[in-house]
Amino acid sequence: MTAVNTGISCFLIAAIISILPLQKIKRYTYIISSIGSLGFGLFALSIIFSAPSKLYTLNISSAFDFVFYGDALSGFFLLAISVLAFAVSIYSVGYTKDMKNPGAAGVLYNFFILSMYAVVLSGNIITFLISWETMSLLSYFLVTLQRDEESARAGLIYAVMTHAGTAFIIALFLVLYTQTGSMDLAEIKLYASHIPDTLKNLIFIFSIIGFGTKAGIIPLHTWLPRAHPAAPSNISALMSGVMIKTGIYGFIRINLDILQQSPEWWGITVIVIGAVSCIIGMLYALMEYDMKRLLAYCSVENIGVIFLGIGAAMMLKSNGLYTASSIALAAALYHTLNHAVFKGLLFLGTGSVMHATHTKNMEKMGGLLKSMPYTGLFFLIGSVSICALPPFNGFVSEWLTYQSLLSGFNSVSIASKIAAPLGAAALALTGALAAACFVKAFGISFLGMPRSSHAEDVKESSASMITGMGVLALLCLVLGIFPGLTLRVISPAVFSYTGAGIMPTGAGFLHIGGSLSDLSPAAILISIIIMFITTVIFIFIAGGKRKISYGDSWDCGIKALTPRMQYTATGFTKPLRMIFRKIYLPKRDLNISYIVKPFFLSSIKYSGEITPFLEVYIYRPLTSLIRGAARRVSILQSGSLHLYLGYILATLILLLIFGGN
Repeated sequence: MTAVNTGISCFLIAAIISILPLQKIKRYTYIISSIGSLGFGLFALSIIFSAPSKLYTLNISSAFDFVFYGDALSGFFLLAISVLAFAVSIYSVGYTKDMKNPGAAGVLYNFFILSMYAVVLSGNIITFLISWETMSLLSYFLVTLQRDEESARAGLIYAVMTHAGTAFIIALFLVLYTQTGSMDLAEIKLYASHIPDTLKNLIFIFSIIGFGTKAGIIPLHTWLPRAHPAAPSNISALMSGVMIKTGIYGFIRINLDILQQSPEWWGITVIVIGAVSCIIGMLYALMEYDMKRLLAYCSVENIGVIFLGIGAAMMLKSNGLYTASSIALAAALYHTLNHAVFKGLLFLGTGSVMHATHTKNMEKMGGLLKSMPYTGLFFLIGSVSICALPPFNGFVSEWLTYQSLLSGFNSVSIASKIAAPLGAAALALTGALAAACFVKAFGISFLGMPRSSHAEDVKESSASMITGMGVLALLCLVLGIFPGLTLRVISPAVFSYTGAGIMPTGAGFLHIGGSLSDLSPAAILISIIIMFITTVIFIFIAGGKRKISYGDSWDCGIKALTPRMQYTATGFTKPLRMIFRKIYLPKRDLNISYIVKPFFLSSIKYSGEITPFLEVYIYRPLTSLIRGAARRVSILQSGSLHLYLGYILATLILLLIFGGN
């Protein structure tokens, strides 16, 4: 407990210093926050490999107390939060130098991280709900920190969505409490087998809506592409990297840990949700030119990948394939950690770019790699990782997810044999789309020539920002090369659910039994290095000692290349917009001005946009319906005191009539 007490103390001290009138040192309080995250990280490792136990209990009354509980699952999520919080805290020292209202930002930042720790360590219903609501409120204030119209609108949508999700979470906890008579999560788990199947199904549906809203699954994702761009980039990294993972934690805790055994259709439903979130999330990411909105939609896609693994684990366990189920759950947890690392890196890289260029629009960037080589390198590492290319971390977790989904062929159920390969196909399509998306994101932003004054005369980020990004970039490589070490950390949480352990052999070699093929990321890395060295030697030998001459790029006889001759973000993705036009429902507007019609043109103006299907055909009609109902109900609120007293009298009469019966 010494480590966790140190961690709590550091975050509290950092928050207190942030509100003191010490302007010059406020940004250095994030160093104290990074130390606090290290304390929680050490504590996480200790509870992962220890027996589940109550950590702390504060008795308020006979019916109300705070209970914090630690086991392997909560320890794993605690570790994921700590890893990202450490890197983001270092990054924030430089990032917050010119931030408006740094005191409020520092206080909210530290308590926001503590609230996420509290969520994953909650031991009873009351503690969980209070921690969950605290996390939601603090993140709302962080989203609206800029105090402009965009952040206010984003904050409103986020608040509505997150509280709608919380209502379903409260409903599922009420069902659990009424059926088990306990608010303690460990006791609820003991009595959960006596809950009728109908109510279990209801709990499962409520958990998908409640926790899925926070996680950002399709179609409950609508707040994500609004809130992340509005928040400061260090906060966006935490929200996308770990806050939305609290939704994953809650879903696993309820359905895999407390309810334990699930019918096959639960797993298939989760696989379908994951597949749809994967594809739709990445398709919308491809069309974005706002870097932060692009990354927000990619979070929807990666949550879909995690849900594919969770769904496969549930489906395979229901069919008695316990080893395959453990591999699927390990893949989901591995990708949870991986996404926290590479998505945090990408948001921090985007923050550095915005800090230098003062724009999020990729169309106004270009050529940044020359001026920001470290930021460009780290963004490239994050891009390669999210595209699941070896030897970086995204490759391992997606490879495990593929393998576990293909294990569905070993099931005796026809439904599983159909759902599993379809999920694998969705993952394969998503991987190809992700590669196209991040070729665009990196190429348009960092390569070529500056497209506007925003991209000219920019400077590299500060040392602390580079260090924060460098930590995550290094982890992308380490988690990819040494999967065995990571799986040893994940294994206790997996075993508690499936009863089947995963025993990887070696740090750089992955063999976990079953029908899966073996994997050695370290060998892949060595092969890549050997091929690179061999190619360089061959070029040197074949080319000989020739004098190197430099010249302008070939320009078709034109005097000089201009930024207008480069691909734009919109132009790069035009072929995909045409291929998937049934999903995008594109609209275009073409205005042509003539000097002499029809042969002599004065100007051509073209603009195009896609139709956000879910927003236009689901959320707008629903919002209109709610507003219409609210207008009708508002008639009751006349402002007349006599009428309000009449309402009270009518209510009392009804209570007496029905209460007497």
